[in-house]
Amino acid sequence: MGFARACSVALVGVEGVVVEVQADLEPGVAAFTLVGLPDKTLVESRDRVRAAVVNSGAAWPQKKLTVGLSPASVPKSGAGFDLAVAAAVLGAAEVLDPGVIADLVLIGELGLDGRVRPVRGILPAVLAASEAGYRHVVVPEQCAAEAALVPEVSVLGVRSLRQLIAVLTDGEVPEEPPPDPPGRPDPMLAGLLVPGAGLGAGLSQGRSGPPDRADHPDLADVAGQHGARRALEVAAGGGHHLFLNGPPGAGKTMLAERLPWILPPLTRRDSVEVTAVHSVAGILPPGEPLVSRPPYCAPHHSATMQSLVGGGNGIPRPGAVSLAHRGVLFLDEAAEFHSRALDALRQPLESGHVVIARAAGVVRLPARFLMVLAANPCPCGRHTLHGAGCECPPSVIRRYQARLSGPLLDRVDLRVEVLPVTRSDLLGRGGRGEATAAVADRVREARDRAAARFADTPWRLNSEVPGHELRTRWQPGPGALAPAERDLERGLLTARGLDRVLRVAWTVADLRGAGRPEAADVAVALELRTGIARGAALATGAGP
Repeated sequence: MGFARACSVALVGVEGVVVEVQADLEPGVAAFTLVGLPDKTLVESRDRVRAAVVNSGAAWPQKKLTVGLSPASVPKSGAGFDLAVAAAVLGAAEVLDPGVIADLVLIGELGLDGRVRPVRGILPAVLAASEAGYRHVVVPEQCAAEAALVPEVSVLGVRSLRQLIAVLTDGEVPEEPPPDPPGRPDPMLAGLLVPGAGLGAGLSQGRSGPPDRADHPDLADVAGQHGARRALEVAAGGGHHLFLNGPPGAGKTMLAERLPWILPPLTRRDSVEVTAVHSVAGILPPGEPLVSRPPYCAPHHSATMQSLVGGGNGIPRPGAVSLAHRGVLFLDEAAEFHSRALDALRQPLESGHVVIARAAGVVRLPARFLMVLAANPCPCGRHTLHGAGCECPPSVIRRYQARLSGPLLDRVDLRVEVLPVTRSDLLGRGGRGEATAAVADRVREARDRAAARFADTPWRLNSEVPGHELRTRWQPGPGALAPAERDLERGLLTARGLDRVLRVAWTVADLRGAGRPEAADVAVALELRTGIARGAALATGAGP
């Protein structure tokens, strides 16, 4: 009779739970039983582990074998438990010293030939192991750089089960061929992170990349659109959601694609959060273990509610709102999205996270993103163009515009009409605006001012501060809110809308270096929200 245990990690969303893998050998008819709430993929590990052990030169125990995964109440899925199961079995068979593997956390999939293959979710798994007090982790060699991001954890990257056995038995480590080149990221998410943010091709864009790369889209490429550019800067400065409404070809997509590059690079804490989400989703590109730039996620308008907020069979997986965490979620042709999918965004827009309940469990995923909506004024897109020949009936236009519900738009701070580019702007030098670098500097300075103001609070951006705090703790100048209060009385603003106007006013003040918002800042915020001019011109070219 032999017994041994090792440890692995089960992922529930982006949270990890350390799982003890126990192996027990008893006399009897040779059999392999796996218990502890495994899914089908994990049940199939019995055959993978047996073949991997035999092909690695070790003898498979011809006894009754029971492998238990504890705690049994936690759902377990995926092939990442293979390495821990193999180590526990070999420990029970006395091929490995049970005392050596007892405090090891092993994560990895085994091929039938004994090679160790990479799995998703390495970073959150190692973080969970570290928080549980474990200091030694074994992972596939391709994932060692990602696991090494966790401090105070010793990481061993192995290419095969043979190498692991040799290391744990103080034998000569065999030479193994280099691992196969990693495959492309998960094709099920291939349409969510798209080209255009200047972060590379395929799925590698919307992710990390040096902030000074010369090949990223530049705001100087946008002709005219001074008001929309100003709104883009305000959105970046305070983390405010933005709605761009205008005819086709006006530059809505060009503006949205340049937004990630005027956002500051991610802090270390935010980088780890974003990397953990992308690791669980399986879209970390090879050679880039840490996401350092704000992600840019642009799902197609045919996306389902599950692909936007997360879901799927079994344990829910991250959706677009989580893949855009700490970055930009761009919904082009927003009126073409299904209304249920759009309305599902309302809760994460307020809370910064999404909670998904399924039969397999409840998952909480981070989802604090900057949303940009872009839509045409009518199905043909020519409704606001004089003499352009729009033939859409009024009833069709009303139905089209009503696809963006009032409660959703009430959560959008900035609403800008993007007008067609004039010939003088497109062909003349006067139409060119500032470059991305200049705008990014102002955005960074504005965020630094906000961060200093909120130093002793849980908030970092103006868009995160509750309205009550802004009205009592950080009040604007005397009489500055009078126009907004009148709009509230007339029904042009909701209570939430008034709070959001005040947040935007603080961002406008931060961008111009003021100590607090004055009447002109509130007028700009009102115009950005309602589209009604209040004597504060937006189309002034450069920043605030």
